[in-house]
Amino acid sequence: MGIRQEWANRLTKQGITAPTPIQMQAIPAALAGRDAVLQAQTGTGKTLAFLLPILQRIDPGQPHAQALIVAPTRELALQITAEAKKLTDSAPDGSGGIHVLAAYGGQDVEKQIRKLQGACQLVIGTPGRLTDHLRRGTFDGSGIRILVLDEADQMLHMGFLPEVEDVIAHTPSSRQTLLCSATMPEPVRALAARFMRSPLDIRVEAEQVTVKDIRQLVVETTDRAKQETLFRLLDEHRPYQAVIFCRTKRRAQTLYEALKAKGYDADELHGDLTQAVREQVMKRFRRANVQLLVATDLAARGLDVEGITHVFNYDIPHDAESYIHRIGRTGRAGGAGWAITLAAPRDESYLALIEQVIRMKLHRQSRGGPSGGRSENERGESGRGAARRGSERGIGARRAADAGPERRRAGGGTGGRPGARRGQEEGRGERTQRPNPARAGAGAERPADRRRKADGRAQAERGKGGRGAAQAARRGHAPVTAGGGKRGSSAAGQRSGRKAAPGPGKKGKAPRRRK
Repeated sequence: MGIRQEWANRLTKQGITAPTPIQMQAIPAALAGRDAVLQAQTGTGKTLAFLLPILQRIDPGQPHAQALIVAPTRELALQITAEAKKLTDSAPDGSGGIHVLAAYGGQDVEKQIRKLQGACQLVIGTPGRLTDHLRRGTFDGSGIRILVLDEADQMLHMGFLPEVEDVIAHTPSSRQTLLCSATMPEPVRALAARFMRSPLDIRVEAEQVTVKDIRQLVVETTDRAKQETLFRLLDEHRPYQAVIFCRTKRRAQTLYEALKAKGYDADELHGDLTQAVREQVMKRFRRANVQLLVATDLAARGLDVEGITHVFNYDIPHDAESYIHRIGRTGRAGGAGWAITLAAPRDESYLALIEQVIRMKLHRQSRGGPSGGRSENERGESGRGAARRGSERGIGARRAADAGPERRRAGGGTGGRPGARRGQEEGRGERTQRPNPARAGAGAERPADRRRKADGRAQAERGKGGRGAAQAARRGHAPVTAGGGKRGSSAAGQRSGRKAAPGPGKKGKAPRRRK
């Protein structure tokens, strides 16, 4: 393929003895100076496909920046930097004569400036920080001979097109450009058409990436039973390391807290964490100091850990490309891996789309709720009895919280039943999920419905005059002013297990007492 023996020896020291399909096609083209579009998923070896030609073509005797790699996230930039340093640090002199700099936000900019002013042949950075250096005049792109846009689809999806165009404009038009992308939406094609010269189209089909060595399973469950289902799957599979994907930052944080409350060895990775914390999390996970990593799609970009045996889709992705990205975290380097997707009934359309794209039927396994597969409506609408029993199903803690402090103490005290304590922990994990009226069941009257009816009756009686208001007060509803004061105090009292009682105080704000 044109790789010099010295670089081949360094690869052999790392246990890399044979190229992947994408490397066999991309490395010769990159070494020849051709522009190329590499369409491949994570885990195919695409990083080395552009990194090896860059390192071989850099002239260590020239201290200025000769190659630039642009990545959408800090994590991906750090992962590429780590790969580059593994190769350069394995040189006999300990440096390889090639200096690598990672430039990303959340890092000391003055330290980056000092390194840029010194010898620095390869720069790997994020669009925002690179444009910041360009505005400051601390980065000179005039000597760039090779430009790589990694995960271009994700960069444009994140809105970095202006920054990417600015970076490209500061490099010579004679440069070689390599564009890597898992998918090829129209904006990516337009970018390639504007800034690349007759690029070669190199791709690895999705089936080659997804199916081989990855056992894929869909576990059919319900939204409210997801946590308990995940706990059972973790206990059954006992992964060495696993990534659990959630759709949003809040859901990732909620699930992480629930896992910790259950005693699992887990950590979280999402955009609400500071950069320093995210780097520490990644470092612990790469060193296998953490077993479970709860992450969002964006935060996990660039995550490349060989010890990942399982990927759990706690929330199903809404497109096949994201699904392929996620499950590509396992089954690395030919190793076996599991990809398990938790699917609620409303996720069926997304499953059908994924199966269509990857051209295979996913094996399915039905898991009901913790109560033996009863429907969500049967489990969720049992009134006060469910508040006592539901702690075993993860929804009881929420209902116990609604029932008042006495119920909360019964569910979470040290003397309570183990099931009650477990339910309280699971209830905390689900506290951000509000019940969906569309799935609550048409035949069951929910507490919120009963409260609204009661408030409506009270309001009608209050409209008749003072006598109606007095009657409403005796029934536990807070009186309102003639102008139509708020009725939320009554509903709040019912929700918290406290009863509003008439007494002194301002009109419309009856004092409350505990039972």
